[in-house]
Amino acid sequence: METLLAVLPLVLDPLTLGLIVVGTLIGIVFGSIPGLTYSMALVLVLPITFGFDTVPAIGMLLGAYIGGMTGGSVSAILIGIPGTPSAAATVLDGYPLAKNGRAGLALGTAVVVSAFGGLFSLAVMIVSVDFVARMAIRFGPAEIFALVLFGMSTICGLAGKSLLRGMIAGTIGLLLMTIGMDELDGVPRMTFGTTSMLQGVHLLVAMVGLFAVPQVMSVLVNYKSGSQASYRTEAVKTELPSLRQLGSNWSVMIRSALIGTGIGSIPGTGGPVAAFLAYDHARRFSPDKEKFGKGQLSGVVAPETANNAVTGGAMIPLLSLGIPGDPATAIILGGLLIHGLAPGPMLFIEHKVEVYTVYLAIGVAYISVVLIQYFGIRLFVKILRVPPHILAVGILVVCTIGTFAIRNSFLDVYVMTGVGLIGYLLNRFRIPVTPIVLGLVLGGSLEREFRTAMILSEGSLDIFYTSPLVLFFFGLVIAVLTFQLVGERRERAKPKSNVQESAHAES
Repeated sequence: METLLAVLPLVLDPLTLGLIVVGTLIGIVFGSIPGLTYSMALVLVLPITFGFDTVPAIGMLLGAYIGGMTGGSVSAILIGIPGTPSAAATVLDGYPLAKNGRAGLALGTAVVVSAFGGLFSLAVMIVSVDFVARMAIRFGPAEIFALVLFGMSTICGLAGKSLLRGMIAGTIGLLLMTIGMDELDGVPRMTFGTTSMLQGVHLLVAMVGLFAVPQVMSVLVNYKSGSQASYRTEAVKTELPSLRQLGSNWSVMIRSALIGTGIGSIPGTGGPVAAFLAYDHARRFSPDKEKFGKGQLSGVVAPETANNAVTGGAMIPLLSLGIPGDPATAIILGGLLIHGLAPGPMLFIEHKVEVYTVYLAIGVAYISVVLIQYFGIRLFVKILRVPPHILAVGILVVCTIGTFAIRNSFLDVYVMTGVGLIGYLLNRFRIPVTPIVLGLVLGGSLEREFRTAMILSEGSLDIFYTSPLVLFFFGLVIAVLTFQLVGERRERAKPKSNVQESAHAES
């Protein structure tokens, strides 16, 4: 506590506060624009920090990281396109809420629960950094493979009423993931002899295609047929969730924050995994399962709490072990090294002041996020007043520019268009596209960790059933699949029983 009080004036210095706010604003802007990410925001901010002292420089980096993580929900809710991979699950209920005229509530809820998740994980990080780091280091390739496989089982929860359709979509995502150069062997896969295809299908390109192109096509088709939808924006205002609404979702927030913190502390996972796991968990244990995907507030609370709780969890192995969990924390690691801070056990002894600076900077960044997004909601929702067909054209232009900017490749624009057409056709056949994103997000880790485990075990499968953690996650996968199949069988039995009852009544 003495160290925390001693560091407080350093963080409350006007320059440090200003840079944290600026970094947070940059992160929100980059996170809310499809095609741009908080990783790009960090890359942009990192050179700027070279001219500042350690404390304000770290504060600016952390502000961009946290602002980007929360900014993805803005576009996910307002236009149905996740600004970041971590916000993909938020689209499922956030966008329907916006179409029902509750965009202000959805955005306000996302802000509040994001801050809760982030501050919750910050508290966990402060009190249990050593313990969680020791647990995370026990996760080898086999354990991470089992964890990711469990994450893949959330396809069951995202498949709607048909597990088969969800599996089809998930398989498409895995197939798209395999395109390009093999990471381990350096062998081209599914490139059809085309050199440009060696770069593979970028996750953000596929996400923009799956969420943006089908929506743009639907809006333009409806405009052509004269059945264009309109949003009820006259009642949209800056609206935070009531205490009653938060109280009804309190257990969801706690469980999602725990999921996000735990997932974030395991290197190689990240926000998308935590968001989908939390969403599936909230849906599975909700008494109103059928309302999910139609504008259920819990469908926004769970993923937004979890993906922001990842921020604190991801800092645990980064600070204590020097292990970044994703590209964003890798950039932060570079920033720490540039400013003379080498993460590891000695960091807490030699640079205790800087460590506590990180704690306070994260807290200030979340306060900045709440203030910026609260007062910005009125500005954000004005986008809904634009006629849908004009907004659709603008979205397509922005997505095309953003997609090209990811890797300066026209191939990515073509891939976005092709994947978008596939997504449009799948929507017509009532096959969900979200499992495709899940396959793309988790497929790379699934394959990489499995092959790494097999290399370490010299081809023996013993490595997968001699670890208690692996067996635990395998058991969870079996349980999830069993519950889904039993639920499907019950749903199919309901119409038959209803028909029999009505026939009996008539006789």
